[in-house]
Amino acid sequence: MAMEDNKESCGSRVTSGRHQRKKLEVYNEVLRRLNEQSNNNHEALQPGFDDQLWAHFNRLPTRYALDVNVERAEDVLTHKRLLHLAHDPANRPAFEVRLVQVAPVLDENSTDSVYSSSAKKDVSRSVHPPPAFGSSPNLEALACEIIKSEVQDEDEDEDAPPCANISRSMHEITFSTDDKPKLLSQLTSLLAELGLNIQEAHAFSTVDGYSLDVFVVDGWPYEEVVQLRTALEREILRNEKSWPSPSQSLKKQEQDLIKCEFDHLTIPFDGIDVWEIDHQLLKFEYKIASGSYGDLYKGTYCSQEVAIKILKSERLNTELQTEFAQEVYIMRKVRHKNVVQFIGACTRPPNLCIVTEYMSGGSVYDYLHKQKGSFKLPTLLKVAVDVSKGMNYLHQNNIIHRDLKAANLLMDENEVIKVADFGVARVKAQTGVMTAETGTYRWMAPEVIEHTPYDHKADVFSFGVVLWELLTGKLPYEYLTPLQAAIGVVQKGLRPTIPKHTPPKLAELLETCWQQEPTSRPDFSEIVDILQQIVIEVGHERADRCKEKHAGGFFSSLRRGHH
Repeated sequence: MAMEDNKESCGSRVTSGRHQRKKLEVYNEVLRRLNEQSNNNHEALQPGFDDQLWAHFNRLPTRYALDVNVERAEDVLTHKRLLHLAHDPANRPAFEVRLVQVAPVLDENSTDSVYSSSAKKDVSRSVHPPPAFGSSPNLEALACEIIKSEVQDEDEDEDAPPCANISRSMHEITFSTDDKPKLLSQLTSLLAELGLNIQEAHAFSTVDGYSLDVFVVDGWPYEEVVQLRTALEREILRNEKSWPSPSQSLKKQEQDLIKCEFDHLTIPFDGIDVWEIDHQLLKFEYKIASGSYGDLYKGTYCSQEVAIKILKSERLNTELQTEFAQEVYIMRKVRHKNVVQFIGACTRPPNLCIVTEYMSGGSVYDYLHKQKGSFKLPTLLKVAVDVSKGMNYLHQNNIIHRDLKAANLLMDENEVIKVADFGVARVKAQTGVMTAETGTYRWMAPEVIEHTPYDHKADVFSFGVVLWELLTGKLPYEYLTPLQAAIGVVQKGLRPTIPKHTPPKLAELLETCWQQEPTSRPDFSEIVDILQQIVIEVGHERADRCKEKHAGGFFSSLRRGHH
């Protein structure tokens, strides 16, 4: 739809189709209202403003015009201003905060007279504007619940003074920055860090590569927006590496904060952990996979595509609940480009589930063994580097994965590989070693198979087997049962056969990763360096081969290198 919108010139108002006509109607109504408010809004008096406004609507998908609240024409100007600010990297992310009020939609024929009268009181008490994109059933239901609870409180204490605002203070936060993968996940994490609960989200991408993301949140205990704006600025500064280029003004504020006399800031807490998700906000689309203890679904959460791993209630026992709690404990602490991003969890039985970013590329295992795909050497090395970077991050944070294999490596839409599934992962014990069998036999280190103490080097052994899997596209020890393979690894030093065509340095890395003695295996920080060096050498070799080819030979070398 956005592509279709882009065909229209700013100067013309030619439309085609029902949605396009609706967009023109919204544009004309917003323009009319802004012209009426021109005494308070000088922007509408500027030459060429109507063309600028039309260009704004054309940059955004048609659903923006269909959803925006035309009665709040000034909100459109805010969106236009934020998108303009986002053009300058120093302003990213540009954002605005304001208080909003959501009026519940109640049945006029309701026999609940107290409830209905409360709704009338709510209208008279509405001192804040509505959200820019109206309200959804989620918000209306929330407002109704608050009215119900407050009416009950008033019934219990007739002498209680009436409250000034019957609905909870909600804030609308609008962001604009350059559009990029997983931006919505980044923004929701930012809000969660401040203890904000997202009640509604609207995400739009412009045709020229910018984003407009609008969130209605609760959980901030103060009416003043200045405090929330300051808190957001601090949080953006704290995660400044995640943003393209934080503004100089924010850097100055950070310096001012350092000079602050206080050495500790108390963050308001409403008794609910920031990653707890309301099960009703999850929408299940279809099942991706099924196991004996749980199912994996593709779904959405606040308009974001997610993967939802839900535990089967009939299989719940103490052990499974402990494992679930451990996985949530670990996942909520990790944030890395090559580790699947945790979004939240439902921790109230029977609806136990973990919500993560959705990885549209599926698993490396499925690609190799079900789709019969294969990796050319340059792509294989990129995959190996991604995995080793993710594992290095986990180990730096004292997390041992314990089940590293191709099935737990997922690909996103940009072919970035991420480590997933922390169902059996553990935080490393203070002693540095752990016991108890876990993982999958074909990828398992000998010390884990033997039930002897082990440490993070067990993951390095498994990585060696994964690397072999990437090279060959085969299942490790495919002619043996898992148990036969485990006995061979421990008692006979069995290892997969390295293909003859493997580059010598890569073959050497494989052999060092699956050494019998854990201390002889490299750390992932070393593995990253080794792989990156191999990437450079392979690149040089390919460049040399290309130089040797001329004219027609040039294109044939490109075909061989394509993946």
